[in-house]
Order: sequence, then structure tokens, then C-alpha cells
Amino acid sequence: MTALSIVSHCHPFVVGVDTHARNHVYAILDATNGALLDTQSFPTTATGINRAIKWVARRTNADADTLWVIEGAASYGAILAGTVATHGFPVTETPRMDAKKNRGVGKTDALDAHRMAMAVLPLPVEKLRRPRLNEGIRQSLRILVTARESMSKDRTRSINALNALVRGNDLGIDARRKLTPVQIEEISRWREREEELALSIARAEAVRLAKHILNLAEQLKSNEQKLDELVKVSEAAPLLEEKGFRAVTAAKCLVAWSHEGRVRSEAAFACLAGVNPIPASSGNTVRHRLNRGGDRRLNSALHMAAITRMTYDSETCDYVEKRRAEGKTDKEIRRCVKRYLARRIFRILTAAAQAKKVQDVA
Repeated sequence: MTALSIVSHCHPFVVGVDTHARNHVYAILDATNGALLDTQSFPTTATGINRAIKWVARRTNADADTLWVIEGAASYGAILAGTVATHGFPVTETPRMDAKKNRGVGKTDALDAHRMAMAVLPLPVEKLRRPRLNEGIRQSLRILVTARESMSKDRTRSINALNALVRGNDLGIDARRKLTPVQIEEISRWREREEELALSIARAEAVRLAKHILNLAEQLKSNEQKLDELVKVSEAAPLLEEKGFRAVTAAKCLVAWSHEGRVRSEAAFACLAGVNPIPASSGNTVRHRLNRGGDRRLNSALHMAAITRMTYDSETCDYVEKRRAEGKTDKEIRRCVKRYLARRIFRILTAAAQAKKVQDVA
């Protein structure tokens, strides 16, 4: 690693931004010596963001190499990050910081923005956390995946509530086991009856829950169709040909990967997915364990793909048996399969992006 690869040697100024719902707080540093030049707060409106960019430009001589360090570049700071990027400035997400260092120092939005800017100064440029692109197909997929997770959780809660309701009240349906889709469909068609008040209220609530569950099922089906349509015209299209991958899984992988160059290597992608091997050796035992960090949505997608392959893919099943014969546990084997999938996904997405770039040039 050369000295020139350090942020403080490559960027003349650094802007730290502490983002919030109504206002963003900005802190400008001179990267050469870490001196704080100024801090200011601006509204999160389009006008406020444009004022902030002009304010920064006046204090940095409009230097195009000014690095912006934005907190929550995928949430509160998403619009700001996109606007700053369109103006040609380099953008990075806030690095992970140790909260213990703030003890005895205090906390304000201005101090937080200052700390964010200071935190990147000693970092190698190639290890900065580049934000995901929030545009076009990728942003659409991110919205659909987020909505799907919300609907899935709501559907699960409703099914659990309906099961509890019919088990606790004699409504004339066999609820000794979890309700089947056919039974839920039957409940949704129930009509009012002449019965006790408590049973009448319970029946009406059961009908409401059943209809809500069926409605969510239709929404989830429509959501997956939209995901499938978008994935087929994106860099993730080749993933649909891989065993264990469907539109939902492929979409999660593309949303995490975002675009070529954001993740610097397949090892970094594995770390992002939380599938990189963590040493857990002791004494005469040499082993690795699962990583509990990383993007858990991406990790979940790889987990489901790994389970499917370990169950239905003959080549993967042979690999599993081979590793079991070596004394590996199922968790360790699954970790290896997920690491392999992370490597393959990264290569497929990168190759697809490069091929698309060539087509665009041609």
C-alpha cells in the first residue's frame, strides 16, 4: 500500500454529512491537516440540498475532488448522495466508527459530521464504502424487495393470529394443525350466523384475517412477477439459469452488488454477504465458523440458494457427502457452499455488467 492511496493524500477536502429526516448537518475538513473549515445545517428539500452543495463549493474553491462522506446513503441520505454524485463529486458511505471514543466528549449533529469526515482521512481509497446506485432497475428492485419483506412478515403474523383465533374459539373448523390454504379460503367465505356475541365477533375477525391473508398472497404473487420482469432485463438475468435461484433471490443479490466497481473483489463481496470464513480454531482443532455480520438480506438469499442446492442439486449433494466424510458439520458445509455461491454470483454479475457496457458502446 502506497502513501498516495490514503484519502488525506488523494482528496483536498472532505465533507462529512450527518443526515436526518428534516435537516442534514455538514462539516468541511481540510484533508491535508484535518482542520475543520466550517459546519452548517441545511433542509433536506431539493432547494436545501442545492444550497448545501453551493455552500461547500464556495468553501472548497469548487474542487471536483472533494470527497463527500454521507451517513445513511441508502436511507435518509439517498437523495443527497444521488444529487452529489450527479454533480461529479466522489461519494462514500460513513465508515464504521467506535462509539466508545465519544465517551466524555459529548454528541451533537455537528460533532457527528466532523467525526465522520475525520474517520475517512487515514483510510485507503480502495477500501472506501461506495454507496449503491439508487436509480433505474436497481432502485426499482430494492423497493420491490423491501415491500415484499414487509408483506411476507404481515402475512405470517396474520396466519399466526388466525390460527390462534380458531384454536381458542369453537368456530366449527379443525384447527389441531396449522391451517391449510384451503381452510383459509373456506374461512374467508364464512357468513354471519345466529350465535353468541363472543363467537360472532370471533367469526367476523377470522373472516377479516382470512381475506387479508388471501389479499397479501395475491400481492406477493404480483410482486414476484414484477421482480421477474425486471431481473430479466438486468445484469442479474444470468442468475436465473443457476440452480437454486429465482427472481427474488437474484434481485436481492443485484441490489446488494449494485453496480460494477462498488464491491472491489469477490472476497469483499463474500464479506458483504457475511459468508467469509471466520477462524474458530483451538488446540488441535482447525475450523472456521459462520459470519454473523454483513448484509443479512443478501446472506438470507445465499442461504436459501445453498439449502436448495444441497437438497436437489446432485453435484452439490456429492460435495456435501465428501465433506461429511472429512468430518465437517452441516453448518460448516453450508458455509462453504454459501462462500462458493458468493464467488460465482460476483463473477456472473461483473461479467454481465462488462458485457452490457460493451453493447452500449457498440
